[in-house]
This record gives sequence, structure tokens and C-alpha cells, in this order.
Amino acid sequence: MAELLDDSAITAALADLPGWEREGNAIVRTAKLPSFAAAITVVDRVAEIAETRDHHPDIDIRWRTLTFRCSTHSEGGITEKDTALAASISEQIDAAGT
Repeated sequence: MAELLDDSAITAALADLPGWEREGNAIVRTAKLPSFAAAITVVDRVAEIAETRDHHPDIDIRWRTLTFRCSTHSEGGITEKDTALAASISEQIDAAGT
């Protein structure tokens, strides 16, 4: 089981996660990719990462705009699993050339 992060730990983690913001019990990032195909490639890569970690973000796909929402539902909030996944998602977004 993952332990919930307190407000100061979340604030500190977000300082190292450009583009991510806190929305209630989740951290969220929206990114506009160069094309629909590039967006789907990012989603595919994030899906592979999420499967290996058994920790999955909510993903909204709107043409070439992706919104990722990370929260540990079983714990009811934000844990280190979420901040680590967010960092990996950012790597995939950055690699796609946003």
C-alpha cells in the first residue's frame, strides 16, 4: 500500500514536475502534441509504463491534446506512485516534441 503525501510533499513534488498541477486528490497535466498520431504514440508508451507499474493514469484524448490525471484511487489521493508516474509521463511528452 502506498502512503498519501501531505500538502507540503505534493507542493515539493510539483516543483519538480513542470506542467503538472494539483486538482483536488489528483495531479493533472495537459499537453498539446504536434499531431494526433504523436498523441496516440505518447498514450501507447504511457500505457506500457503504467502496465509494468500496475498504476494507471486517467487519460483524456481530444485530437492532439492529452490530459493525464494521476491519483492513487485505492488510497484516496496522491502518493509517490503518482509523482513517479507523472515524471515518466512528462518524459514521454517531452520526447514527442511538444
